[in-house]
Amino acid sequence: MLMVVLSGFSSGLPLSLTASTMQAWMKDSGVDLTTIGAFALVGLPYSLKFLWAPVLDRYTLPFLGRRRGWILVSQLFLVAAIAGMGLVDPKEHLGVLAFLALAVAFGSASQDIVIDAWRTESLTADEYGAGAGAQTIGYRAAMLVSGAAALALADALPWRTVYLLMAGTMALSITYTLLAAEPKVDVKPPRTLREAAVFPLVEFLKRKGALENLAFIILYKLDVVMALALVTPFLQELGFTKTVIAGVNKGGGLAAVVLGTLAGGALLPKLGMKRALWVFGLAQGVATLAFLALSVVGKSYPLMVFAICADNFFSGMGTAAYAAFLMSLCNPKFTATQFALLSSLMALTRTVAGAPTGWLAEHLGWSMYFVVCTLAMIPGLVLLTRFDRWKGPPTGEVSEDPLPAGR
Repeated sequence: MLMVVLSGFSSGLPLSLTASTMQAWMKDSGVDLTTIGAFALVGLPYSLKFLWAPVLDRYTLPFLGRRRGWILVSQLFLVAAIAGMGLVDPKEHLGVLAFLALAVAFGSASQDIVIDAWRTESLTADEYGAGAGAQTIGYRAAMLVSGAAALALADALPWRTVYLLMAGTMALSITYTLLAAEPKVDVKPPRTLREAAVFPLVEFLKRKGALENLAFIILYKLDVVMALALVTPFLQELGFTKTVIAGVNKGGGLAAVVLGTLAGGALLPKLGMKRALWVFGLAQGVATLAFLALSVVGKSYPLMVFAICADNFFSGMGTAAYAAFLMSLCNPKFTATQFALLSSLMALTRTVAGAPTGWLAEHLGWSMYFVVCTLAMIPGLVLLTRFDRWKGPPTGEVSEDPLPAGR
């Protein structure tokens, strides 16, 4: 579990360096807001990582094993790319910065692919929930280092120095890669790149209830995504200052989601997968009613703190069961590719569901909007009634060629 925490730190560190931290650096350098906004596109590799995940499943490097070898390569690549960003002046060499930021995002997404596979293969089914909690601790801690801590350092040090320090911090993550054990999985890697790219999808779709599984993955956290999408403008409209919002949302909310994920991971083995998904799914949906109460009561500091902490805590519990469920769906022969595909569906929910939230809030009003957010838990829970009909965990067995003849 310690190695899972450290892998989560390694996974979370690069994210802010190509997002909020880089935006602050560009603003200080005099780059216009239109360009800063366009730089959000450098995050595309996180949504497209399933495209090259088969390569990481198919090929095993001649050192450290099937998973740790690729983790080490991606970490070395990230150290070089992050340091390279620090050596560039955003105002003078904007194109070079864009290229290096895209390289960091690519290296980070690649690292995520293999770390997710390593964690899934290293843990037993009973440890999946606890593993989700441990990974969340490391990931969130890393985001504080490369986000809040990096911004604080930038007040006293040049941005170049800040990014070089972040590159050095990334280099320290190599230690856990060298110390961690390679997963003991008794399956043979795909023999060809075609097998690595096509078989994972076909094998998954041939399972009983595959389409229901995919729909469940998209819908299970829909209520949470919608509720949290507009928390900041909602609180601003009620009259809370940005300082208070940042302190409670980033401080209390962060602590709550970590505690919730840990609690969910601890309860998961006792409840079992199906019951945990039910209990946590209901809890994360009902917690949204705290925002409904806040919209009725108006500006209330105690209720605001309770709403943010409750929503994040129960969302964290749901995330623990949700992440464990995703890991249980992965065939050990194609862990990297299948987890990348499934986690991309999670990202799709955030992107698509978040888009119409502003329109809904504007036309329905805040109270009715949070009612809709609460009701959004229903589709996922309805699908969960089919849980017993879904095929159990894959064993790694797969036909020589699951594709129809002639295709």
